[in-house]
Amino acid sequence: MKNNIRIMLVEDHPEYREVVEMALNKEPGMQLLSQFGTAERALRSMQNCPRTEIPDIILLDLKLPGMPGLDSIRWFKEYVPDSRIIILTQSEREADILQAIIRGASGYLLKSSSLNQFKEGIRTVSNGGAALDAGVAKFVLETLKSTLPQKKNNREITEREMEVLTLLAQGLVKKEIANQLGISTTTVVTHVAHIYEKLHVQNAPAAVAKAFLMGIYTPGKDLF
Repeated sequence: MKNNIRIMLVEDHPEYREVVEMALNKEPGMQLLSQFGTAERALRSMQNCPRTEIPDIILLDLKLPGMPGLDSIRWFKEYVPDSRIIILTQSEREADILQAIIRGASGYLLKSSSLNQFKEGIRTVSNGGAALDAGVAKFVLETLKSTLPQKKNNREITEREMEVLTLLAQGLVKKEIANQLGISTTTVVTHVAHIYEKLHVQNAPAAVAKAFLMGIYTPGKDLF
């Protein structure tokens, strides 16, 4: 039997912590191991932490008292490199969102997401995928489009890989991409692996951001 997904919540608002706690306690296969109001306290708990207490998923707010969530990402990745980080955001701070993607966050969820979207995002990241809220994806790409210069494309991304990358940017998961393109999920997994390899990234948000910076991907262009 598969073990529960072990989750740590780092969020300074008690009311939102209560909402998350209630949602996770009612969800089979998920376990809220711990919750903290600051990144410093969460990081201290990770020092010499027993393996059974290491979270699979860290739900991390960006706007925290003391050390900001953005600055704490590198420390979480150093202390617990096998834990995956999902950012919780109100989508208000453009620079922080872009930097969190670059620094290795595996997912982005809006706090306004439905409970089903929230839980599905956790499962997706736990299974090695990347949860990129469609609203956040559009927000990030529009921000990039208006603020960052495009660079010449010097990577060989195929036409099919470009289609997959575009759908990743829209927040679709691999199964949805397969249905959209009329190909198998296994084929999508292969295309995604090739995209990550060519761009030297580890997840979908980083792939989308880097592809735009390199001039490989342009938001707003319809492929279908």
